[in-house]
Amino acid sequence: MEFKELDPILHAPLRLAVISLLLSVKEAEFTFIKEKTNSTAGNLSVQISKLKEAEYIEVTKQFRDNYPLTICKITPRGVDAFENYVKALQSYMHPGEL
Repeated sequence: MEFKELDPILHAPLRLAVISLLLSVKEAEFTFIKEKTNSTAGNLSVQISKLKEAEYIEVTKQFRDNYPLTICKITPRGVDAFENYVKALQSYMHPGEL
């Protein structure tokens, strides 16, 4: 019996929440993600940077009515990483089925 390794990028609760949210909406503004994850702006910013570095999300910065606007969008690599993470978790939930 072998357990699959869990992706350390997605294993952090806030990063997992961001990816899960982006899977359902495809793209979202920073403030929407902050609201939905109940996160502080500083913590969310750090976690978004880590997801971007891993190429799990794309981050676009622009302006709307002179206010900065950050939009996050999941990448195909992010979708794959999430699916693999879920499969790895399932190996822990059903160890006899490996």
